[in-house]
Amino acid sequence: MGPATDDTAAAAVAARHGVRADQVRPLPSGGANRVFLLGDELVLRIPRTRAAVVDLRKEAEVIPVARAAGVLTPEVVACEYWGDAPHMVLRRAVGRDMSVLDLPESAERDVLRQVGRELAKLHRQPPHAAGLPGVPVDDAPEDPRLLIARLLDGGWLDPGTARWLTDWLDRLSARLPADPPHVLVHGDIAPQNLLVTSHPAALSAVVDWGDAMWADPASEFAKIPLGGVPAMLEGYRQEADDTAEQSAWEARVLWHHLTWALGRLPDPVPRPGERHWTAPPASRLLGLLRFFTAGPPAPWPDLA
Repeated sequence: MGPATDDTAAAAVAARHGVRADQVRPLPSGGANRVFLLGDELVLRIPRTRAAVVDLRKEAEVIPVARAAGVLTPEVVACEYWGDAPHMVLRRAVGRDMSVLDLPESAERDVLRQVGRELAKLHRQPPHAAGLPGVPVDDAPEDPRLLIARLLDGGWLDPGTARWLTDWLDRLSARLPADPPHVLVHGDIAPQNLLVTSHPAALSAVVDWGDAMWADPASEFAKIPLGGVPAMLEGYRQEADDTAEQSAWEARVLWHHLTWALGRLPDPVPRPGERHWTAPPASRLLGLLRFFTAGPPAPWPDLA
């Protein structure tokens, strides 16, 4: 499907919902879908690829479950994932995505606390709940220490740095649960998927559920810059009434941030124009450096 075909399809879908063609407007789009505003009340998403159609079907399963759990996410109005023009129509949520807002630090922390509370609601879903056949399970992700060995062999790391990183991960692994639970995760909690209203800043919706899966809930905190994670965890703990050891969640989240930062090392090609903060190759590693040199709150310094 190309842009011209998508524009024609968008006009046809709009007509079925009583919206004139001149009320169809393109919105900022991601890599998986083109997005259109239909009038003032509806949003249309048209997948770009066959893989994105599979994710669309998954979203149609997951979104009602998330809404039933009380998560702020727009209602699915219509969804077709067969034929020549698969698409999804959702109720429009007010607000702009967080990636384009220059929020003051205090307002950003308030929003991220709300995000944490929404995640806690989602993660309460029974493991592998019935009715979600399209949601995959993230089975046995690779130990990042094996990745370090490959990076050393490939010349991406010097031996001293490889030993230091391995020692760091060894210390973190001692704080990780032996068998972390698998819960329903959104899978892409990133600034561009968080809609925020202003005056005062508040979360209005979590969108784009195409990466949903059953996975370690700590992975949910890995697509927000590490500086925002303490506020998210604060909100999460408030909603979840969590009684785990104080540093347990921080260690699990840091494990994912460090793993994904190392995973990007052998892929140093810039991706100009992409909206997510991890598109620049060094963003994750520099984000870790920035976080730990800025005097993070306890217990983070003890994890470095």
